[in-house]
Amino acid sequence: MLVVATAGHVDHGKSTLVRALTGMEPDRWAEERRRGMTIDLGFAWTSLPSGRTVAFVDVPGHERFVPNMLAGVGPVPAAVVVVAADAGWMPQSAEHLAALDALGVGYGLLVVTRADLADPTAALARARSELAATSLGEVETVTVSAATGDGLPDLRAALDRLADRLPAPVPDGPVRLWVDRCFTVRGSGTVVTGTLGAGRLRVGDELELAGAGVPVRIRGLHRLGAACDEALPVARVAVNLRGVARDRISRGDALLTPGRFQPTDLVDVRLAGVAVAELPVTLTLHVGSAAVPVRVRPLGGDTARLRLSRPLPLLIGDRALLRDPGRRYVAGGVTVLDVRPPPLARRGAAAARAAVLATLDGRPELAGELSRRGLARVGDLVRAGVPVTVAPVAGDWLADPQHWRGLGDRLAVAVAEHARTHPLASGAPVEQLRRHLDLPDRSLVEALVKPPLRLVAGRVVAPGAASLPEPVARALALVSEDYAAHPFRAPDADRLAAVGLGTREIGAAVRAGALLRLTGNVLLLPGAPQQAVRVLTGLPQPFTLSAARQALDTTRRVAVPLLELLDQRGLTRRLPDDARVVVD
Repeated sequence: MLVVATAGHVDHGKSTLVRALTGMEPDRWAEERRRGMTIDLGFAWTSLPSGRTVAFVDVPGHERFVPNMLAGVGPVPAAVVVVAADAGWMPQSAEHLAALDALGVGYGLLVVTRADLADPTAALARARSELAATSLGEVETVTVSAATGDGLPDLRAALDRLADRLPAPVPDGPVRLWVDRCFTVRGSGTVVTGTLGAGRLRVGDELELAGAGVPVRIRGLHRLGAACDEALPVARVAVNLRGVARDRISRGDALLTPGRFQPTDLVDVRLAGVAVAELPVTLTLHVGSAAVPVRVRPLGGDTARLRLSRPLPLLIGDRALLRDPGRRYVAGGVTVLDVRPPPLARRGAAAARAAVLATLDGRPELAGELSRRGLARVGDLVRAGVPVTVAPVAGDWLADPQHWRGLGDRLAVAVAEHARTHPLASGAPVEQLRRHLDLPDRSLVEALVKPPLRLVAGRVVAPGAASLPEPVARALALVSEDYAAHPFRAPDADRLAAVGLGTREIGAAVRAGALLRLTGNVLLLPGAPQQAVRVLTGLPQPFTLSAARQALDTTRRVAVPLLELLDQRGLTRRLPDDARVVVD
């Protein structure tokens, strides 16, 4: 399907032309037909000589209804610019063309109407000159008379050729259907309409309503007035929704593929057609079918930061326009450069940001995004419209290769420095390294650990470092005879201090697995639980705490926490009378 929007001055015959081509009445309201002037968006369609269908979004031409016109033009890929032969180029012709240029519409036709009322030569020459200086460039022209039918066959053929020139749609892309109408149908509920530019819609699909932030389900689909189970781009569609009331949705909202868009109220943009410094602080941003007040913060000569009054599902590369509703003129075209811009909190941040934006062209490109950000989540980039073609370095984190290598070098230096300043520590804690490297996730630190570095029990150990610090190893050797003679008699605090095992040394030994700490700061060798089970197995079952203490040749201070540890590990089982049995 070819979907085109009309554009042109009020009363230049746009609706009359659509009516003559389709046999349908695009003006939906009685007030429009009474006044002979389109006020809101109209829709009509017909078949072309090739058999394909062309659908028209007929827009109002009066300057008071330019916001309605922009809601219709925003989502469509092509436009038909209409100029009356007997009136020529007019103010709204210029404003509509400026809007098309600002939105980057690059496909269209020029149609000079009312050729039966005046010689179209002058109007045609002026219009072609005006279009040539915009994104439309050199377009095919057709001269017609809707009243007599002259030129209509040529226009139908030209529409077919226009359809052949349009880029192929992306049926497997994410859906972003900008809502241009919303109404209620008795017995069906809420219905919205829009131009499907990418992705596909199916009955039963779940979508996300950007305006309300709620999930909705497609109850029914209509394409060109007929029910269907599936709609492919590009198409005019009506979607019957389940899960949302009529008063929760309006023009400017959007139906989205879940998880593929992140509405944002802060974007960095490039402007064309006007100097940023000359813009007023407050303007209206038109994108898709939405019109949102924004505050403008100039950054560079042609770049600015926009603060939107409400979040919109924008992508890098989106085209929009800024308009001053008070002065009723198009202020400039907008290309979205970043939908997740960094804060500008420090002195000089705005100038630095302007220098970065000067290098961007609005094309979503993975390598460039990673180079600027260093690290980014896959989901954040996908929801910004950036195609992801590389594997994450950790979890769902992507990294710029050069930045990632630099982090690895810094990690090695930090671990070596920690080993030098903390000789009793068995490595640098991962969380401490995360803060030192200013990383957002512990998994990134763990992923950076490569030989000769080692990850041991939540710590990163330097190359060549022993798992047990040398001073601690010497102290443990001094008490090894104590444990050899009486493995279940934990040395008391005086004995530990005498051999040089203070609090820090004991902590290092426990972290290294050289000592086992029980409740009450009881210290045994790591193999003590298994050795105790072998001793207790020789007792008559069940056995009491007193019997266990005597068999283990230890004190109650050690026996109680040791038996509790055996219970926790499932090596023994405590009975209701507080006796225990060894679990086979």
